[in-house]
Amino acid sequence: MLFDDPVYASRLLTLLTLSFHIIYATIGVGVPLMIMIAQWIGIKKNDMHYLLMARRWAKGFIVTVAVGVVTGTAIGLQLSLLWPSFMELAGNIIALPLFMEVFAFFFEAIFLGIYLYTWDRFDNQKKHFLLLIPVAVGGGMSAYFITVVNSFMNSPAGFDIVNGELVNANPLAAMFTVSMPTKVAHVLSTGYMTIAFVLAAIAAFRLLQGSNREYHKKSLNMLMKVGFVFALATALIGDLSGKYLAEYQPEKLAAAEWHFETSSEAPLVMWGVLDDNNEPQYALEIPYALSILAHSWPTAEVIGLNEFPEDEQPPLIIHYFFDTMVTIGVFMLGLSFIYWLGIRKRWNFVESKWYRWLIVLGGPLSFLAIEAGWWMAEVGRQPWILRGIMTIDEAATTSDYVGIMFYLFVLLYLILGVGTVVVLRKMFQRSPIEKDIENYQGGDQK
Repeated sequence: MLFDDPVYASRLLTLLTLSFHIIYATIGVGVPLMIMIAQWIGIKKNDMHYLLMARRWAKGFIVTVAVGVVTGTAIGLQLSLLWPSFMELAGNIIALPLFMEVFAFFFEAIFLGIYLYTWDRFDNQKKHFLLLIPVAVGGGMSAYFITVVNSFMNSPAGFDIVNGELVNANPLAAMFTVSMPTKVAHVLSTGYMTIAFVLAAIAAFRLLQGSNREYHKKSLNMLMKVGFVFALATALIGDLSGKYLAEYQPEKLAAAEWHFETSSEAPLVMWGVLDDNNEPQYALEIPYALSILAHSWPTAEVIGLNEFPEDEQPPLIIHYFFDTMVTIGVFMLGLSFIYWLGIRKRWNFVESKWYRWLIVLGGPLSFLAIEAGWWMAEVGRQPWILRGIMTIDEAATTSDYVGIMFYLFVLLYLILGVGTVVVLRKMFQRSPIEKDIENYQGGDQK
């Protein structure tokens, strides 16, 4: 049966949980910054539309925060239940960042509640704005601490192994591994970029429906500009991530690029399929690009996958995860740049229906890119759970009940996902922007 193997079942359940949680984690990172930007512009311009953006986004955000508590708790629970040997070995190292992640999350949630329910209690809106700083800092630090755990799993540090036991543990050193800077920067930039494009997609969709044009147009213009800035930052950080992989995890880079033989002047292989001889067919090859990505020089030598033992080679499917992430990233970078330039140059087509439909499509595509990036990061570490020290097979539980847990968590996530959508729809249907504008102009800002 599908779940007869506890290792496979544990991997599948972990994949399910991480894939579902990353949606709410990304919202938790990105939305506070968008709220801050909108409210700051609203204060500076004395523009009610931006102030209402901040308030409406905060109301919706608090729903996703509540669901994020459940999914985040599930990850902590599954680490202990599904990967007991890993936690036994590394628990005293990763316990600190895991605890700090929980602290950062509650720090964010507490100040979010204070911010939302004191909206009309400040005569000076700049003082009310200050409450958003700990919300945004909490969201960013939550992402930092959980990414630190992932960085530790990819580049273990801060301990010694003696007779199969982890000793001389230094949790602080383990939090600052060689992979930490690029991973944290990439997670934050993609989180901000994704949420900017998701909110822009909502604004574009509402414009297509004929909702309040002035409000949604201001929202769309602001979010596409913010999205472009972070898309550009993501591209630059992605280049640094490629150089990190070439130096410290060359097997992951080689598998992602289907680069089997060590060679110089290596091309970047996009999409395609492999034939029986592991030769890419129907692929787009960009000359010298892999050498440039890996070492910033077109003739640089890039290590091939065949340099590594077969049982230590990551699955080749990560090639498609990498391609999905990069293709969507380039698409969104181009889409937002053309929009920004089109608004400045007054190109009419950027306000056309077909272009707005492209922006709407960019919302779900951005989340797909986030998912693909995490799938590449996690699957690309295989067969290791702790790189070079412990494999997935060694870390997993031997319980026969993981299959039952999988079905229960599928049901839980289905309820949470559908529930989130239903609650948010009801919330904004009962309080459309036209009603909020009318209340604001009438002096009722509660």
